[in-house]
Amino acid sequence: MSTSPAADGSPAWFKSSYSGGNETECVEVAVTGDDVLIRDSKRPGAALVAVQAETWVGFLETLRHGR
Repeated sequence: MSTSPAADGSPAWFKSSYSGGNETECVEVAVTGDDVLIRDSKRPGAALVAVQAETWVGFLETLRHGR
């Protein structure tokens, strides 16, 4: 997984490994400095969610521990 921006400066997006088992339920994530961007892979040009990296890490930790 690369978090470096693409050659054109756009974020490097990657699909979540926990997205559904089919291609219709995918979430993509990109790390951009202090923020994490989240979008629907089916609609990459639509609105996205941006959260602080610290908030994203806390969210992932909560998921890992089943809380």
